[in-house]
Order: sequence, then structure tokens, then C-alpha cells
Amino acid sequence: MTLYRLRDTAVAYDGVPVLRIGALDFTAGALAAIAGPNGAGKSTLVGVMAGLRSGYTGSCRFEAKEIRDWPRRAFARRISVVPQNVNIEFPFTVEQVVLMGRTPYCDGLFESPLDHAAAARAIAITDCQPFRARDFRSLSGGERQRVVLAAALAQEPSVLLLDEPTTFLDPEHQLALFRILRGLARDGVLVIAVTHDLNLAAAFADRLILLKQGTVRADGPPAAVIAPAIMREVFAVEPHILQGPAGRPWIVYGE
Repeated sequence: MTLYRLRDTAVAYDGVPVLRIGALDFTAGALAAIAGPNGAGKSTLVGVMAGLRSGYTGSCRFEAKEIRDWPRRAFARRISVVPQNVNIEFPFTVEQVVLMGRTPYCDGLFESPLDHAAAARAIAITDCQPFRARDFRSLSGGERQRVVLAAALAQEPSVLLLDEPTTFLDPEHQLALFRILRGLARDGVLVIAVTHDLNLAAAFADRLILLKQGTVRADGPPAAVIAPAIMREVFAVEPHILQGPAGRPWIVYGE
């Protein structure tokens, strides 16, 4: 089932185009990775799809309804976002931060048993149990990122949008994160992750979309997209493409 349909979607800042998408569709139950050099428009694209950038032209529809026409509360129940950085200045515990992911469902002053159960599941999935009672501000960058992911999972979304989710994570938790994302996609969630790690994308994603200067330069299975000519054109690097686990491509960069 097609969840997102973008047509002639464009964003400009101060009159300068930063995103120009001709046609792009996303279906349920897939893990799509978006990559590209700095300034390629990756975060802008995710921002439009998250309903955070209303000043786009063209069309970006979710379930056949234009993003800007969705009621905010209803949209928030369907779409969850994990940004690059989250700063919380107040003394909330990890568990309290995760419970904030249930905000679109709250009808009163206190969380319901369903809210607490969803938060507990998300905390377990993201391995946040050892520090669930700690002040969020005391955590390392990687621990904070796992908590923010847990809050997004507690929301129980149909779509999970992530902007550079592995930035602060060590290798163990980078792999754990992508295994979680892979599992969510198998369960029917549409997962879209912006990443600079092409090897992680190649190992786990169903689809790899490469952006450069705001436009799509390649889109397809990682094995088709990760090719020397495409890597040179998009990233200006000389790659050596090897075969990694399960026959997926693995990139080694030359001089």
C-alpha cells in the first residue's frame, strides 16, 4: 500500500532551491535509506514528509491527503520522527521522556495503563532499562538517542522518520538500531532513515535513495544503487564494491 506520494515537491530558502523531487512514492512495510552529500536536501525531504516544513510547493500526500491538510493530532498518531538532536532543559527521567511519545493519545492529565505498557515495550526494545530512572540530561549522546527512539516507538506509528539516527551511537548500538528498524519494517511499518553510513544502508535497507543538490540521482535496491559510476557522480569518491553478508554490497574507499 502506498503511504506517501510526492509529485513536483520543491522547497526553496530565500529563493534558492534546496529540494526538487519530481516523483517519489513510499509503501508500507519497507526500510528506505536516504543518503547524499552534505546539503543534498535529505533533512529537508524528511521535514516535508514529517509535516514540519509546510512551505513546500507541489504535492506531498500521506494516504492520499495533502500533508498540510491533515489534522495535527491525527497525523501525529501515524507519523513519528527521530531528529538529529533533542535538547531537554528540564529534569525529566528517561521514562518520562519516553512517555512523551504517547502525547497524541492522551485525553487527560495522567497516562493510561496502555501508555505505560507501550513505553515499557519501547524501553525494552531500545535497551534503555539500565537508565530508565535517570535524568535525561545526564545521559551520553548515544544514550539520549536511544531514549528519543524509544519515545518514537512508544507512539506506535505507521511511519517512522529518522534523521541521522546513528550519529552518537557506538558500533554495537548502530547495528542494534538498524536491526530494530529492519524488524519494524517486517511488521508493516514504513521506516525512512537519513544516513551517511552507506554500508549500514546496504546491509539493512530494502531501498536506497541518493540525493544530490536537492534532486534524486539514484533510487532502488542497494545492490543496484551502490555502483562505482553512481558513487563517483554523487559523492565524488572512488569506491571498491565488495560483496558483504548475504550477498549485499560493501564499500571500500580507495585513494
